[in-house]
Amino acid sequence: MSFDSQMKKRVTEVKSIIENYLPEEQGFQRTLLEAMNYSMLVGGKKLRPLLMQQTYVMFGGKSAVVQPFMAAIEMIHTHSLIHDDLPAMDNDEYRRGKKTTHAVYGEAIAILAGDALLNHAYETAARAFEMEPDNRNIGRAFAILASCTGVDGMIGGQSVDVEYEGKPLTREQLTFIYHMKTGALIEASMAVGAVLAGASDEHVEQIRRIAQNVGMAFQIQDDILDVTGDEEVLGKPVGSDEKNHKTTYVTVMGLERAREDVARYSAEAVRLLGELPYENEFLHELILQLIHRSA
Repeated sequence: MSFDSQMKKRVTEVKSIIENYLPEEQGFQRTLLEAMNYSMLVGGKKLRPLLMQQTYVMFGGKSAVVQPFMAAIEMIHTHSLIHDDLPAMDNDEYRRGKKTTHAVYGEAIAILAGDALLNHAYETAARAFEMEPDNRNIGRAFAILASCTGVDGMIGGQSVDVEYEGKPLTREQLTFIYHMKTGALIEASMAVGAVLAGASDEHVEQIRRIAQNVGMAFQIQDDILDVTGDEEVLGKPVGSDEKNHKTTYVTVMGLERAREDVARYSAEAVRLLGELPYENEFLHELILQLIHRSA
């Protein structure tokens, strides 16, 4: 079976898992619940839960305990996208080819939908404790999920990004933002998968390093696509970084150097993955595809 066929099949499976954990649209807060589900179902390749699942499988994981964590990481990611698109942030009206949450439901409901998804993510991940009460790895995985999301992870990185918008950034500052804002959730995805499968501390640390390289390559490629991408393929406007006066890897290092560094981070991720005494050919190809993507 080709990678594209495998990808389509696995993404369908992941979407089905995630949908099982979405809230029912009922009660006086129904509009909020609709906005949450609209944002979760608007599209996307579900890369983070897929990375988590495939890392879990690579280390020999076989139970369903990873599934609430898969849903949780996608909720956290979607929460960040809702808030990124707000007028106070990037002010984008389209995401994945469809209207953004604030464009459909209004700014106030969009803010609350993002908040609700972040909270619902932890409620969802906590359901793993009920599935396997004696599994001590669940607590470790939960801690990773929380730390990579908060002030020392995604939200911390986003705060620095917002604070320095329109201001010149050094490469060191930009790397910090990318490691935190983008890399942290990719790191959480892969580390949670490894921990839940019972990987050794040494191997979990190596997975973190792999994910950090993937995160950097992924975000730099995102910067490149904002300059060179096709709006119809991307499903969102190109040039939004320039419109918002954002310093990116391309503006600091130039387009050619940015492309070279995507290749360098990619090669390092693949090298580290190859050093592990475990194999998952699909995960290997998935990492390459998401780094060198055109959308």
